[in-house]
Amino acid sequence: MPATSPVSYAILGVSCVLYVVSSLATIREGGLVTPTGGIFAVFGLGGIRGDVLVRLGESLPLPYNLMQPWRFVTAIFLHASLLHIVFNMWVLMDIGPEIEELYGSARYLFIYVSTGVGGYLVSSAVIGHSSVGASGALLGLIGVLLATTMGRRGLDAQILRRQLVRWLIYIAVWGFLVPSVDNYAHAGGFVTGFILGKIMAERPPVTPEARKWAYLLGWLTAFVVVASFVMMALWLHRSG
Repeated sequence: MPATSPVSYAILGVSCVLYVVSSLATIREGGLVTPTGGIFAVFGLGGIRGDVLVRLGESLPLPYNLMQPWRFVTAIFLHASLLHIVFNMWVLMDIGPEIEELYGSARYLFIYVSTGVGGYLVSSAVIGHSSVGASGALLGLIGVLLATTMGRRGLDAQILRRQLVRWLIYIAVWGFLVPSVDNYAHAGGFVTGFILGKIMAERPPVTPEARKWAYLLGWLTAFVVVASFVMMALWLHRSG
C-alpha cells in the first residue's frame, strides 16, 4: 500500500477487484451484456448482468435496502460497465488524495462511505430503482471541497471552487443526457458531503485526543464496510 493516500488506493483496489469478480460471474452465466441504445451504447461495454449485481450488493428500492442494509455500502464499490468504473476511478484518483491529505486517511474513509450511503438513501427512497457505483460518494467529495472553499477569497480557493463548479455542471449535463445516470444518488451524496464539509475541521487531527477519535471513526467505518460484505456473502450463501 502506498505511503501516501492509502485509503484512496484501497478504494481503487477493492472497486477494481469487485468489477473483475462481477465480470467473471457475468461471463460464467452467459457473457458480458451487449450494449444497445444508439450513441450511448459505448457506455455499456463490459456490462454486468443485473442479477449478478443484485447478488453482489446492488442498491435496491428502500424497502429491500432496509431489510438488507449492507446494500447501502456494497453498492458504492460495484460498477455496471467498464467505462463506468474507469470514469469513476479516474475522478476518485483526481480528487480523493487531496481530500485524504486535507482530512487524514481515517476521516476521509468515513467521508467517502457516509456520502455514498447518503446518496443511496436518497436514491432508493425517492425513485426506488436499482443502482450501483461510486458516483454518489464522488459527488460527496466534491461537496466537501466546495464547502471548505465557500467564503474564502484566496486565489487558490477561487481556482479550486471554479474547477469544482465546472465538475458539477459537467455531471449535471451528463445526468440530463444519459437516462441511466442516478441523479438522486448524486444529489444525496453531494448534500451529505457539503454538510460534512461544514461541520468537520478541514485539517488532519493534530492532538492525541483528536487522533484517537479520528482513528476510532476510521476503524468503525472500515468495520462497517467489511461487515457489509460479510453479510452480503452470508446472504448469498443462504439464498444460493
